[in-house]
Amino acid sequence: MELCNLKVIETYKSYLQNYSLEQLRFITDEGVWSIGQMYDHLILVAHEYLDNVETCAAAEVEQKLGKTEFGEQLYSIGGFPPIKIKLPDELNTPPSNSDSKEILIGRLDQVLQRLILWESKVDTINTNYKVKHEGFGWLNAREWYDLVNMHFRHHLRQKCVLEQKLRF
Repeated sequence: MELCNLKVIETYKSYLQNYSLEQLRFITDEGVWSIGQMYDHLILVAHEYLDNVETCAAAEVEQKLGKTEFGEQLYSIGGFPPIKIKLPDELNTPPSNSDSKEILIGRLDQVLQRLILWESKVDTINTNYKVKHEGFGWLNAREWYDLVNMHFRHHLRQKCVLEQKLRF
């Protein structure tokens, strides 16, 4: 398993121990996620990205198109820039706010298991087998796999902001 994927998810799991159920579900303002909702979002998106790794692995037709300018920038710096990214409303359904810490840890473990499964295979997949990301362009299996880690790291800033608001 790539150390950075393991470390970032283990870090998120350890942070969960610091929250009460009330803190996990606390919503500071309308339109702002709770910490639990942020976790739900991260897990759902990680599975979506890993589904795209699987799609690349099963592909039979090469895609010669590449990344968008923003996608190229993202991968050249190895992560998201320190900005808030607002999704279009149709893609911005509020995540679930009902999971307990134990359920979230179990779901994070499922993400880890999928990452472990694909780590040894991802670099054997033809780099021209790609799936389109609406913002970043055409990504191959390795790029989708790496995006899991980039996305988790990106939300560490949001986690810090949400934690500050927990300190009543």
